[in-house]
Amino acid sequence: MGVYDHATPITKPVPELATCLDSLEGVRGVLRVIVLLVCDQSCEKSARARVEGICRDHPRLNPLVIGSPEAALIRGAIDACVPGIDGDPVSLRGYGAIRNMGLAVAAVLNHDIVVFLDDDEVALNENFLIDAVYGMGMSTRQGLKISAKSGLYLDQRNSPYADIGKPRWSERYWSKRVEFNHWMHRALSGTRISRSNTVCGGCFCVGASAFTKVSFDPTISRGEDLDYLFNLRMHGFDVWFDNAWRVRHMPPKTPSHASRFMQDVFRWNYEVEKLRVANSIKGMRQVRPESLRPYPSDWISPTVVRNRIAHTSLRRAVTGPERLDYLKIWLRGRKLAEQWAKRVARSYFSFQTYWPQVMSSLWDNRGLAERLEAMGTTAHQGEKDEGTGK
Repeated sequence: MGVYDHATPITKPVPELATCLDSLEGVRGVLRVIVLLVCDQSCEKSARARVEGICRDHPRLNPLVIGSPEAALIRGAIDACVPGIDGDPVSLRGYGAIRNMGLAVAAVLNHDIVVFLDDDEVALNENFLIDAVYGMGMSTRQGLKISAKSGLYLDQRNSPYADIGKPRWSERYWSKRVEFNHWMHRALSGTRISRSNTVCGGCFCVGASAFTKVSFDPTISRGEDLDYLFNLRMHGFDVWFDNAWRVRHMPPKTPSHASRFMQDVFRWNYEVEKLRVANSIKGMRQVRPESLRPYPSDWISPTVVRNRIAHTSLRRAVTGPERLDYLKIWLRGRKLAEQWAKRVARSYFSFQTYWPQVMSSLWDNRGLAERLEAMGTTAHQGEKDEGTGK
């Protein structure tokens, strides 16, 4: 099982999913909601029952639940297309692989635009989808096609800016909020659509012209959405930013900041090594830190990011909670992350080679679509259970 920022207890009275789906009830133009069920195998039966119960309360949204049985069907179709593919690049485990599962299901169902909305976000008005597809498929004045687009998050303060607050000594080298806010100010001050340096993964729209050509990276430990921006750029696509498209982000508390930091240590080391490899491949578009100022340029600069990891892990080891965990990261964890990143830096490119072929084989696969709909449609499941007396 992967490590995630937060998990929803099965017994939670009002889960994030219920709040998210409630917000979509008032949105115009919802054709289907694909719900990806990510949970430990030991509790999948009860988790699925809870999720299906929530989905049955929202029949207008035409929800389709994708759990391990449906994922196995997708994986079987992929194995038939590309036998022996390594790992689980399209699955319900790992941030990038989960995103790829969403794209794979969309391809099977012949959806030419995918809008990602995480369960800890809510749509703010009836025009959520209208704003999502605004400009999609059109070209800019420079003749660049808009195939992928990010909106922005509003926090509890109703602000799109990161809360800087009073800077703490331990965060001197790790906080990226000032850089992010500089970029956000520029994006909000310009035209509605501008080239983006970041991706809000829970407010993200991508068209088939892009997602059938470029996959998410199943190797990265977290930050898969920003990484997807890099992947798209490598392959000649840009992500655009729509400063009028917004959702409210309501994330639960992070259980362990040290665990999340360790994931970030692996993430940024991997990003540095992956971009080094990508920039050495002939025919692939270069992605350089200078092209991503003011954010996230420093975070893909090898010297800067490794210095920040060393300073932050040491500072957190001498002040604040989870000190022993941070000391272990400073002493050993950061070196392990560097070694791992160098070892797996080419893994994405091996998988990406097969992605267009995989998507072509899944696209509008009617037999597979019928099986997914029969298994994952909650209304059908309810009728089946009622008919068999279960």
